[in-house]
Amino acid sequence: MTPPTDRTPKQDRSRATRRRLLEAAVACLAEHGWAGSTVSVVAERAGVSRGAAQHHFPTREDLFTAAVEYVAEERSAALRALPVQGRAAVVAALVDLYTGPLFRAALQLWVAASNEASLHPRVSELEARVGRETHRIAVELLTADETRPGVRETVQGLLDMARGLGLANVLTDDTARRRRVVAQWAALVDDALN
Repeated sequence: MTPPTDRTPKQDRSRATRRRLLEAAVACLAEHGWAGSTVSVVAERAGVSRGAAQHHFPTREDLFTAAVEYVAEERSAALRALPVQGRAAVVAALVDLYTGPLFRAALQLWVAASNEASLHPRVSELEARVGRETHRIAVELLTADETRPGVRETVQGLLDMARGLGLANVLTDDTARRRRVVAQWAALVDDALN
């Protein structure tokens, strides 16, 4: 029997390999889209063999849904760790969720799921779960009282607006316009939640 100390490094290596694969998968989806993101491409980018990739993720769908879920969880953790700050900073942080590589990767996965029956239920369930968690975190960060009429809709409208800004940013750098829109939305959200 192998002593526990000998297994730990192997487990650590396995976790590190899994993490590299997940991060590489998100980067590939964001850069190359669904069609250009294969298990082989991801494995090469992660610096592992295709066999190692398939050991961790038996199918392409397993790899990419796990990758988007992993990064979404990382971003949720980062949001939860934000220090208490004004609502304008919270609005900006929420919008940032939808303008980076994670959103680009998720968007590619959504498009693929709309055309691939085997992927659709997994991505739909993942998006619903991530959406609920993001909404819950937004409510906490904004100190929003959802028992008041219209507050839930205000928070959801903010998240929908952030997603729309993320879509606008996919084809062109929309930073300057987005900054102005975010400032206006921050003021509207603050007024609505007070």
